[in-house]
Amino acid sequence: MERFDITSPRPGVALVTIARPDKLNAMDPLFFRELIALTGELGADPEVRAAVLTGAGRAFSAGGDIASFREIAGDTARVRRHLRLVFDAFSSVERCPVPVIGAVNGIAHGGGTELTLACDVVYAAESATFAFREPTVGLTPGWGVVRGPEVMGRHWTRLLALSGRVIDAGTAARAGLVQEVLPDAALLDAALDLATEMAALPPLAVEVGKAFVNRGTEPGFAEAVEATALLFGTAEHRERVAAFLER
Repeated sequence: MERFDITSPRPGVALVTIARPDKLNAMDPLFFRELIALTGELGADPEVRAAVLTGAGRAFSAGGDIASFREIAGDTARVRRHLRLVFDAFSSVERCPVPVIGAVNGIAHGGGTELTLACDVVYAAESATFAFREPTVGLTPGWGVVRGPEVMGRHWTRLLALSGRVIDAGTAARAGLVQEVLPDAALLDAALDLATEMAALPPLAVEVGKAFVNRGTEPGFAEAVEATALLFGTAEHRERVAAFLER
């Protein structure tokens, strides 16, 4: 895969690394297609019982690749297809039969925070930062505003989604987005330790437990796709994307 590296550092554990460090692991259409395929492969592999998801370099993911926004802005049909792909990709992490532990190693903005919401458990480095940056380019975090209230509650979701504010790992832990904050150098080993614990348990019990916790999580997605698609067509969005790319 072009956007991910996959290794097996411990028995039963897959380490998945987002591998686009030169772009701060920004998410383009290929990223989302590969994430769907990847989670399917993890769930179908009997040798994999838990996975750790992290990013290469200094970012978990800086979010959507802004350059790709310019290509689809104004074409509502293309925007809808893109948003459905995005939603399917994040949902595939939730639907993956094996637990996925997020090891957030740095910048997790926009789609990076939304991907964090999709993980089953999240460990974060002390240097990690989180944000819904979509409002700064005239958008809303479509998947995040649906899933955020279930994970963080409405108040924290509103604070992040309506301000674009960047928060640190400690604040993310207080919000319920992160379960444990660790020194940067200890992050990956801690996440692999937890994955190893999960991998040692009866796999069917873990799969059923995850499925029950995540049941009924689809409502609201169709409405969020439509609302976000409309924002892609606004002049303000196009202007802010142009300004961002010029910087």
